[in-house]
Parts: sequence; C-alpha cells; structure tokens
Amino acid sequence: MKKPIPRLRPSAEATRATVAEAVSDPELRQLIERLPLWRRPGYLVRRLHQIHTALFVEECQAFDITPVQYGVLTTLSLKPDVDQNSLAQDVGIDRSNVADVLARLAQRGLVERHRSTTDRRAVLARLTPEGLRVTRAMLVAMKRAQERLLEPLGSAERVLFMAMLLRLVDANNGSGRAALGPAAA
Repeated sequence: MKKPIPRLRPSAEATRATVAEAVSDPELRQLIERLPLWRRPGYLVRRLHQIHTALFVEECQAFDITPVQYGVLTTLSLKPDVDQNSLAQDVGIDRSNVADVLARLAQRGLVERHRSTTDRRAVLARLTPEGLRVTRAMLVAMKRAQERLLEPLGSAERVLFMAMLLRLVDANNGSGRAALGPAAA
C-alpha cells in the first residue's frame, strides 16, 4: 500500500519551523533528523528527478523515448526547422548532447536534419511525419507521468510547487552548463 505524502503545516508555521517539524509523518521526520541528505535541497531535487524519470519511463515504455528526447520532439513540434544551438538552448541541454539526441532520433526516423540555406554552417532539424505522430501519441502517457508525480499535492500546492520550481530555475539558470533560452528568433 502506498504511503500518503506528508502534508506541510500552513505556510506561516512552516516558515518558523525546521524542515523536520514541518512534516507531519513521524517516520519521515525521523529520517530527516537522522540523515542530513534529507535536509539538502540538491539531494531532494536529484531524487525527485530520479522518481520522475522512472514514472516517465514506466508510462512511456511503449515508445522507447527518454524524457530529454521527448523534450526535443516537443520543441521540434512547435518550432520546425530550428538550428541545433537554439534547440539546445530551448530544451536546456548542451549543444553536443543535442547533436547526439538528434542523431538517435534521426536513426529511428523521427527527425530529419538539413543544412540551412541562409547559413551553411547551421544544421536545422524538423520532425518527420512519424516523429510528429509519435510526439502526439506520447502526449497522454507523458501527462499520466506528470500527474503521477504531482498526485500527492492538492491543486493549490501544485501551482505553488510549479511557481517555486520556476523561480529557482530562473534565478539559478546561469549557473547550469546549458542555460535555458529564450533562443534568438
């Protein structure tokens, strides 16, 4: 049986409480007090990423597409004929990784690449008809993975969680190896 997610105290109390005191589940509270990793945001973000990846892979297993590949496919569905540098910036991965992801997707017949007619140095990418079909077909499974990840949170908590995530990403964006866009139009 799945253990319910511990609820946080109202925000005014939580701001005065330690992390352990803000959690209602006694087992989780003991874990937080005993192991310093459970008080470290970086550890918890990494652990949540692992959990999200597992949920995504489980929900999307029929497609054999990774979360990063799906991010590339989604971006290409919205921005066909984008150059690799802009695509890397839009997805938040470095340029060499985007080239590898595109090569794997091209091998599967989901993406095609070609040289720009205006800048011969630039390689542009677009979805093939099969790539568009797979991207659309995956949408329901991807949404199930997202829903499962956020399921323990109420609707107001989800909005707050997303707002806090966006604030942290925005404030720390320049520190990553591959800063997110906006890419040049």
